[in-house]
Amino acid sequence: MHALITGGAGFIGSHLAEALLAQGHRVTAVDNLSTGRRANVAHLAGQLRFQLVVETITNEAVLDRLASECDVIFHLAAAVGVELIIRDPVRTIETNLQGTDVILKLARRYGKKVLLASTSEVYGKSAAVPFNEDADRVLGPTTKSRWSYAESKAIDEHLALAYHKQFGVPVVICRFFNTVGPRQSGSYGMVIPRLVQQALAGQPLTVYGDGSQSRCFCNVRDTVRAVLALAAEPAAVGEIFNVGSQDEITIRALAERVLARAGAGGPLRLVPYEQAYEKGFEDMQRRVPGLAKIQAMIGWAPTVPLDETLDEVIAYFRAGHTG
Repeated sequence: MHALITGGAGFIGSHLAEALLAQGHRVTAVDNLSTGRRANVAHLAGQLRFQLVVETITNEAVLDRLASECDVIFHLAAAVGVELIIRDPVRTIETNLQGTDVILKLARRYGKKVLLASTSEVYGKSAAVPFNEDADRVLGPTTKSRWSYAESKAIDEHLALAYHKQFGVPVVICRFFNTVGPRQSGSYGMVIPRLVQQALAGQPLTVYGDGSQSRCFCNVRDTVRAVLALAAEPAAVGEIFNVGSQDEITIRALAERVLARAGAGGPLRLVPYEQAYEKGFEDMQRRVPGLAKIQAMIGWAPTVPLDETLDEVIAYFRAGHTG
């Protein structure tokens, strides 16, 4: 199989490329290196079955050729991270909407299957935990740029499902819940790499708000395993699946866990949301996926415990990698 991965030099994309190559497939990764990095795939560069194309996914002429040559498209390219969303909302919206529009047009043109990476952000401020794929969504006002990412990814989902319904394009949508692991950058608001880097530098660990907000963190190896299984399952076409862990932890407890695992770092420092992001910033208190649908479809469940994931991230940064 020849796989095209948009965002293939990114955090999840590089791990997906590794897994596909390990299975004997051919991989073309396309990435404009705005948040992805060559270093993430440098160890793959010498393999004959791997190619990195440095280009934006909105360049339809280049993507047309790449799509025509592949068998399946893993569409991971997107503007991600709360800090990036707040700082550059135009790029967030345009990248997510225009990029997905190009990919789906080409998938229709050449009859390719598309695995679309979406996000738990689409559930917004809903309190109906755990979140199930067919649940109602509760989002804040359009005056708060915090919600522009969630809205753009929801439109991506609507567009993908419309292409499936109207044109028969085989699409599978994966809603990722806080995927973490080595190679993830802390530069755009990702909490675990940021906390780990602060701890290893002997700095105070910044916790936004009061730290009572909770999340469930899923190791990237588990996420990739789910994506590959869904890609291979014909019955998954036209469906949406949550992909994440149900091991819930508050951000304050997470920071304390990082301190314990790293054996370094200063005290916790609570930072108001308005200081960390922008005035009137809104966050969701809990974010827990319902996993009944994906378990029924492919029998998937996460297997890597949080402590093991933290140890992997700590080892990655201790080895001299930067975020």
